[in-house]
Amino acid sequence: MSSIDIAIKLSDVDFSYGRKSIFKKLNLSIKRGYVTAIMGGSGSGKTTILRLVSGQVRPQNGLVQLDSAIVTSASRRELMDLRQKMGMLFQFGALFTDLSVFENVAFPIRERFKLPESAVRDLVLMKLHAVGLRGTASMMPSELSGGMARRVALARTIALDPEFIFYDEPFTGLDPISTSVTGSLIRKLNNALGATSVFVTHDIKASFKIADEVVIISGGRVVVQGSPEELFDSKDPYVRQFVQGESDGLVPFHIPAADYREDIDLQNITDL
Repeated sequence: MSSIDIAIKLSDVDFSYGRKSIFKKLNLSIKRGYVTAIMGGSGSGKTTILRLVSGQVRPQNGLVQLDSAIVTSASRRELMDLRQKMGMLFQFGALFTDLSVFENVAFPIRERFKLPESAVRDLVLMKLHAVGLRGTASMMPSELSGGMARRVALARTIALDPEFIFYDEPFTGLDPISTSVTGSLIRKLNNALGATSVFVTHDIKASFKIADEVVIISGGRVVVQGSPEELFDSKDPYVRQFVQGESDGLVPFHIPAADYREDIDLQNITDL
């Protein structure tokens, strides 16, 4: 794979929260123009990858690269410039509850540009139309369903036509129809904008339906990276257990503990 095909690259990244190690020599490359799903067990560091790439946290060692920019050594000003290329859909949407749908989507546009209100209005309505919610412009977030709120947040995410779109658990808390709609929008918007999209999730079905590549993280490293078809056919024990949703396997059902018979006085239980 040539370097021109790579939009995001993490090289030999070490990262920890205090004494808790998350990554040790993590290496990950994400292709330009792809929709890439990052998956793994709870606490495996999926969301941390988004934070590293966006410069919210910095690794103790290693290199994080976005296009030709080195995120790990970027100054505050350089990070702000880089973030103009990014759109972030936060978990549960994170809409401003005291602003209308229209004002939520208009917020990044007004922060970035000094435009006449007529232009702001047209841009906001275009983005809301793209997610099928132009009719909600005057509503407040409290009047929206969970799925609608997520789509409004997506309209705000793409308000500035970002080159990179990051999604943190975009399907959490959604019903099957809303999950399908959100997944379809992620795919369609990536294609329409010519963007590079990365999302972290636990949802196997929704991810495999829309992703070009899937990355599975475990033990602070990339266990496997490939197309949904390749992962579904994988013989790797962890990948197979994760993809098939098996309750026991390489990741055991029982947390390590003392011998059961030694830990519990069976005689006392028998006497009850």
